[in-house]
Amino acid sequence: MKISSVLPFLDWGKSYQKSWFKNDVLAGLTVGVMLIPQGIAYAMIAGLPPIYGLYTALIPPAVYTLFGTSRQMSIGPAAMDSLIVGAGLSTLAVIGSEHFVVFAIALAFFVGAFQLIFGLFRMGFVVNFLSRPVISGFTSGSAVIIASNQIGNLLGLDMKRNNHIQDLFFDFIDALKDIHWITALIGIFSILLLILLKRYAPKLPGALIVVVLGTLIAFAFQLNTIGVHVIGNIPEGLPSFKIPQLNQSNFKELSTLALTLALIGFMEAISVAKTMETKHNNYKVKPNQELAALGFANMIGSFFQTYPATAGMARTAVNDQAGAKTPLAGLFASILIGLTLLFLTPVFYYLPIAVLAAIIIVAAYGLLDFKLPNKLLVFSKRDLVLLTITLLTTIFFGIKEGILAGIVISLGMLIYKSTKPHIAVLGRVPNTNFYRNVDRFNQLEVNDDILIVRLDAQLYFVNTTFFKEKVQAFAEEKGDQLKLIVLVFESVNDLDSSAIYALEEIHDFFSNKGIIIALTGIKGPVRDTLAKSGLMKKIRYDHCFMNVQEALDSYNKKTLSKPLQYSYQEFIKQINR
Repeated sequence: MKISSVLPFLDWGKSYQKSWFKNDVLAGLTVGVMLIPQGIAYAMIAGLPPIYGLYTALIPPAVYTLFGTSRQMSIGPAAMDSLIVGAGLSTLAVIGSEHFVVFAIALAFFVGAFQLIFGLFRMGFVVNFLSRPVISGFTSGSAVIIASNQIGNLLGLDMKRNNHIQDLFFDFIDALKDIHWITALIGIFSILLLILLKRYAPKLPGALIVVVLGTLIAFAFQLNTIGVHVIGNIPEGLPSFKIPQLNQSNFKELSTLALTLALIGFMEAISVAKTMETKHNNYKVKPNQELAALGFANMIGSFFQTYPATAGMARTAVNDQAGAKTPLAGLFASILIGLTLLFLTPVFYYLPIAVLAAIIIVAAYGLLDFKLPNKLLVFSKRDLVLLTITLLTTIFFGIKEGILAGIVISLGMLIYKSTKPHIAVLGRVPNTNFYRNVDRFNQLEVNDDILIVRLDAQLYFVNTTFFKEKVQAFAEEKGDQLKLIVLVFESVNDLDSSAIYALEEIHDFFSNKGIIIALTGIKGPVRDTLAKSGLMKKIRYDHCFMNVQEALDSYNKKTLSKPLQYSYQEFIKQINR
């Protein structure tokens, strides 16, 4: 194994060009400027003091520089992951308490450990169990909860954090009479300014501009003395090295949440990385290495008091637009965060919490997925139901419940689809040797004495009963005139024991009625299984054909009913000619 496959920076470092350095510096500083308000705001979502958001913006990007394969992806705190951290840990400790912080840091280590293990064992495929509708429903549901939890901070209301939309709604109604109008004015103005900047000046760091303006106004008018809540003191200095509290008790309490975050964090990161890969043709993203990179970023970060980090789509887009050429841009972003921690944290003392709430709400709105539901309404109402159930479960019952419901329903639908695969009756396209589905094409030639059935799936234990019943039902429609059944197995790659028994039952059932069974398009592994099981002795090699037309030609020449004339080896030679 090449060492560059473990440390990808050795690979891109060899071809690094001097002209790229300026791009990476500029992109890194741009993303760093964006990370400062994001880190503070997302720490609020996670229920942590602001400093831990800055720590998470500092360490993981620097670590990812060494181990990541995406050259534009930006790692750090993320809105949805922060919400899951806050929701999951709130059942174990009081939000913002020392015990809560200890859990959050240990959680980062366990999340990283899971991701690293998945990467080492090349288990990146597990994220495939999270289907696109589930991801969309969960993300949109999380966005609703994220935004709803910030209404109190935006309007100066005393509202408790909650992951159930109905509880938040009733709390809002009860507290509505106590709106602090100056706070509300600051929050609403911040939202409008963020929207205008994003629309008319997208290249400007909108969040930072709003933070600076809000801080200056709060300082100039001493708004904290008239009821406007501000951030207050943020500790100065870089994070110290501290071993997280890792023990059996913590692992038992955090393992389920850590596994959930490991998968969701990887899902976010790989989707962002793949998006960037399609825009650049000079490198390849390696999913399993990405898992390892995220794992190292979170594990190493936990020793410097970070909470779980992953990729951010908005940050990555900014990083790419700013001209980032390599992951080195992430290192420069970390350097800017480090300078902020060393010298600039006192500047944020007067930052109104309403401004941070506005940043979070605008970011949450960006997570809402409106396009996919509209598309699903047109071509896949079943997936639209899946998306809707996931979204509603997330906002009414909780974050973990939403993702669990989505996965369970996805697997249920997968099993259901597997039990009832698509099976088509074929007819001949006039004046050709092509055969197509009679339900989808008009004017096909169909003989009363011939039934051609195509299975468009694998044949195994979950669908053998359905397949037998469909073949028998099609045969009953033909009536007593039926003399030949052709089973088209072009889509079948393998057979299990249940499939063998099902085929034997089909063969015996129709043979007893004097109906001939022929197979077409069988592949090597299928043919070998038929031979080893002994079923081929019943079906007979001379009843197996390369395509439907050969089977019908043999039937019309009345050669199908003749006894076997050659051995298995001779049969292989014939079909390979």
